[in-house]
Formats: sequence, structure tokens, C-alpha cells
Amino acid sequence: MAFGIYVHVPYCLQLCPYCDFTKYEWGPGAKQILAPEKYTELVKQEIRQRAEGIRAKDVATIYFGGGTPSLLEPSLILSLIDEVANAGFKLRGPEISIEIDPATIDEARLDQLLAGGVTRFSVGAQSFNDRLLKIAGRKHTSKDTVELLNILKRKGVNYSFDLLFALPSQTLSELNEDVARAIDYGPSHISAYNLTVPEGHKLDAGRAPEGEQIEMFDLIETKLGAAGIHRYEISNFAKPGFESRHNSLYWQDQPYWGVGLSSHSFLTPDALPEADAAQAPYGVRFWNRRAMKEYEKEMTVGAKHPWSFVTNLPEGQKEILQEHQAMTDFLHTSLRPLKGLDENALRLKFSEASSARAIKRLDELVTYGWATRDSLGWALTREGRLLANQAFEKLTFLQGELS
Repeated sequence: MAFGIYVHVPYCLQLCPYCDFTKYEWGPGAKQILAPEKYTELVKQEIRQRAEGIRAKDVATIYFGGGTPSLLEPSLILSLIDEVANAGFKLRGPEISIEIDPATIDEARLDQLLAGGVTRFSVGAQSFNDRLLKIAGRKHTSKDTVELLNILKRKGVNYSFDLLFALPSQTLSELNEDVARAIDYGPSHISAYNLTVPEGHKLDAGRAPEGEQIEMFDLIETKLGAAGIHRYEISNFAKPGFESRHNSLYWQDQPYWGVGLSSHSFLTPDALPEADAAQAPYGVRFWNRRAMKEYEKEMTVGAKHPWSFVTNLPEGQKEILQEHQAMTDFLHTSLRPLKGLDENALRLKFSEASSARAIKRLDELVTYGWATRDSLGWALTREGRLLANQAFEKLTFLQGELS
């Protein structure tokens, strides 16, 4: 079992119109919100008060996401890592990642984070095109991105580059330039996200038609592959050995604990205390409140002890998984990596009858041309990756559909 911790930092320079994560604008003229120092203390309280509700103590990964964690002083980030260790978790060479945005971090702050144990950085660049950055609501410029990437390249830092595509008015030629420039800076990992907004959203107008978006997918995969940066998950590409260990937890049915405002968690039975595991044989998902005042109140009151995520959290903040929910989650996440879903893992986790029902649906994807099957299990084809949402809909089980 691998176990990871996610820390949510809800401060941003801007509120991007395509982002659904809980965040607050931070900077001159921004609406007053809880100071980062006070917020960090709340997260520390959460770690201290609730750590005993987790049996897993060996931490494989810590991920600081947001928001824009690089807006916080490095000392605050590092104090949270220390708090995890002080709460009884063992940090034995974990991957420690932090999301950083151009224009929010300089070399001195970077050096502090590296000295404090951060091993990986995720750069929210999105594009080198200033026109497209403005359309996406980003405040940084291409110049800011170049300055940051030059620092990272010079220091030989392990980092991932975030690329956003299929933006309004973006052409195939502009995307080609973005990909080529990103490759030139030598990132070990690239996350390529197709802009996803609901129909009628202001960013939905003027986008490339579906056929051209497929060409964009192909362009990204072809150019990155030629540069030795290979797709290993629907939206993620890496040089061999530089795959995101933290994100891989999500796709490998492994437990993770999310701390901070609005963060989500998933604990498997073997990550829970035995009494909780008996009540949640398929694990439990839970989440923190989205409003800062509610989160602050919950963390200030103090935890009931002994703490239990299964019994102490209110019904509106947890989901003790039933078999059909666990099966749906398992199928959806396991098929995201290119290596696909392992049949033995499926049969070990679920009953023979339930596994048989899932296998029938997986084999149906093969008949559609959306998946392949070999002696180990199933993997999505190129068409299946392009139509992943439709494929996952076929693999969604409702209550009563399993034994």
C-alpha cells in the first residue's frame, strides 16, 4: 500500500474562469480573506486532531495544490511538512510536490523549498502565448514563464509543465509552438489539459471544432513522444521514471488524505483503524467544507477523540462506499493509465459475481474498439481515450446492479 497526503492552499493571483477548485483572490485590492499564517495554523490543527483516524503512517507522497501554493512563504509550506512528521507519519524519501505559477516565486524562495525537502514542482504555465493567457484569465505573461523556466533548467530541478489547449481562437499552429517551446526547456513531465467548460460558458465560444481538437491531442502526443516524453495517462506525459507518484495513487486505488479547505480524501480499509475498516469494507471518501468560515469553525472547535472519519464526520461530508460505488471508482481510475486495468486486482477486490459483471462491460468496450484485452487485463485504445467520458459511462454501476 502507498499512502499520500494532499494539502490544499486556496490563494490565487486571479480567479480563472475555467477553474472549479475552491480558491480566493490574493493580492493588492483583493477582498480580505483569512491570512495565510492563520490558514496554515488551521491546517496544522486538522493534521494534529485527525491523524489518529488513519492507520497508514508511511507517507509516499505529499502534494501542495490549490490555488497557488507558491504564494505562501516557503517557511509556511515547510512547517506543514514538519507537522505531518510530528503527527506520527513517517517520511522516508517521499515525493514532495508543490504547484507554482510564474511571477509568484523567485530563486531564493525556490532554494528554500528545495532545502526543506520539496522534490518536485508543477508549473502552471498553460501557454507561452500572451493573447491566449489573457483569454484564459491568467495574470502572468510569457516573459514570466520564461524567467521561471530558465531558473528551473539552470538548477536542474525536477518539474512538470502544465499545458492548456483548445482555448478560444487557439490554432493548431499556436499549439505546436507552445509544445515545441515547452520541450526546449526540458521538463521531466508535462500535463496537457483540454479546456473543459460547460456549454454556454464564455470560454466555450470560438473554440476549435471537435475534429481539430483531436488533431491537437495527436500533435501533443506525437511531438512529446519524439522528445522522449511519453504518455502514461490520459492527460499526462513523462520521461521514463518521472511519472507523478502522487497522481498515480489516484489511479492505482491507493489511499490519500486531503487536508485544508474543501480537500477530498479516500481511505481504503487497510488505511483505516480496524474498527472503522469493519464498517467500511470498501473504504470511505470524505471532504472538508468549502467555505472558509465553516472550515475555520470546524478546526477551531477541536476533534472528538478517538477520531474516526467513519463515525465522527457528519453525513454530508462522507460517503461510506458500497460495492457498486467502489466498483465504478475502480474501473474509471484504473483505466486512465495507459498500462490499463489489471484483471487480478479486480478479482482480488471484488466478489466473483461482481467481477464477472464488470468483465462483461469491459469486454463490451473491446467490441466498440474503445479498449483492448490481453492476458493481464484491459487498456483504452486511442479512440477510447478520446471518448473516455463515454467509455466510463458504460462502466458506471448503480445501486442494485451488483451482488
